[in-house]
Amino acid sequence: MADRVMIVTGGSRGIGAATAILGAAAGYGVVVNYASNREAADRVVAEIEAGGGKAIAVQGDVGSEADILALFEASDRFGPLAALVNNAGIVDGAAPLAEMSAARIERMLRVNLTGSLVCAREAVRRMSTKRGGKGGGIVNVSSVAAKLGGAGQYVDYAASKGAIDTFTVGLAKEVIEEGIRVCAVRPGIIDTDIHASGGQPNRVAEMGPGLPMRRAGTAEEVARAILWLLSPEASYSTGAILDVSGARSILP
Repeated sequence: MADRVMIVTGGSRGIGAATAILGAAAGYGVVVNYASNREAADRVVAEIEAGGGKAIAVQGDVGSEADILALFEASDRFGPLAALVNNAGIVDGAAPLAEMSAARIERMLRVNLTGSLVCAREAVRRMSTKRGGKGGGIVNVSSVAAKLGGAGQYVDYAASKGAIDTFTVGLAKEVIEEGIRVCAVRPGIIDTDIHASGGQPNRVAEMGPGLPMRRAGTAEEVARAILWLLSPEASYSTGAILDVSGARSILP
C-alpha cells in the first residue's frame, strides 16, 4: 500500500513514463496505466522500485469506461488517490479533414477527450472533500496543437486538445471548493515515439532545428512541469494551462 497515489494514464512511455518516475521520486505510489505494452510498463515499475519507490502497472484502454473503472478500482487497492495525470492520448496519420473517416474522428475524441473526462470524473469522486476525500490534483496533458490547429495534418487531434483546455478551466471552477486543483500542460514538439505512431518517425529530427529554441523538448521537461503543478508550490494555481513548448505556440 502507498500513502498517496498518483495515476498516470499512458504511463508506459514518453511523457507518461517520465511523469511516473518523477512522481515516485516525489513520494507518490504510482499506478502506471498502459493500453497494450506490458513490457514497457513493467520497465517503468522496475525503475521506480529500483529507486526505492512504489508502483504497479495496470492495463486499461482509456477509450473504454469499463477499463477506466477497473483502473481506478486497482488504484483504490493500492492506496488513497491524491493525483491524476491525464496523459494517455493518440494521434493518427497526417491527413486533411476531407480525407478523415468518421470512425477516425470518433476514436480520436473517445480516447483523447472522453477518456480524460471519465478519468477525471472518477478522480473527483475519490478526492472531493464534499464526498469524504482529502482533496488532490489533476493535470491534463493538452498540446500546442490546440492553439495552432493542426491544419492539413491533425485537425481532429488539435480539436480534441482544444476541448481538453476548455475542460480544464471548467472543471477547475467546478471543484474549486472541493479541495481539488485542476491544471494542464501544453507540450510542443517533444522527443517521444508518439510521432512514429502518427506515421512521422523523423518529425523531431526534421522540425527540431527550425523550432524557436532550435530543438525539441524532452519528456522529462514536460514531466517536471506536471509535478510542479501538482506540488504545494503551485497551491494557488488552478485552471492554469502551462505551455511547455519552447515558444512554439507564440512565435512564427
